[in-house]
Amino acid sequence: MSFFPSSLEILIEKFASLPGIGQKSAQRLAFHILSLPDEEAQAFADAISTAKKTVHCCAVCQNLTDSEVCAICQSPRRDERVVCVVSDPKTVIAIERTHEYNGHYHVLHGVISPLNHVGPDDIKIKELVNRVADGHIEEVIMATNPDTEGETTAKYISRLLKPFGVKITRLAYGMPVGLSLEFADDATLMRALEGRQEIE
Repeated sequence: MSFFPSSLEILIEKFASLPGIGQKSAQRLAFHILSLPDEEAQAFADAISTAKKTVHCCAVCQNLTDSEVCAICQSPRRDERVVCVVSDPKTVIAIERTHEYNGHYHVLHGVISPLNHVGPDDIKIKELVNRVADGHIEEVIMATNPDTEGETTAKYISRLLKPFGVKITRLAYGMPVGLSLEFADDATLMRALEGRQEIE
């Protein structure tokens, strides 16, 4: 027997399907939405709809943008000879917070994970190889998470890029093993960037 109207149950289920949101949190969020004035609730719904319609991958680096090319790739102040490879857009934000990195990015949108049925063709590796093949990139920094999947992805990509003669480095292991980069503090990320090492 349901305690709530079906439309409210559906709203709770939708919130509960989000990462890190349990049933109680989903209920709180759903009740909060219902308590909003109509115009605020509509603005919330419109923001979701607009983001889904307008946000897509940058044609160059695969980061999220609402234009053809993202602001980082368009910036003349960034060093386009250096590319930092990350697994997801959240990591771009984490690295940008350090104010220590001045190059470009490449967002993979995942990592190689056989257990989750994610192979090299399921993430944006081909796009990275094409960028490096153009010949303008001199260094590729592998900034995937320091866990099994991140290490596997970094090593796979480094093997693909070696024939192009680019310098391939890895973030230094000031990062605790198993830590997601988006949760690292600024000082730890800064030290990891400064101490990056070439992949053998």
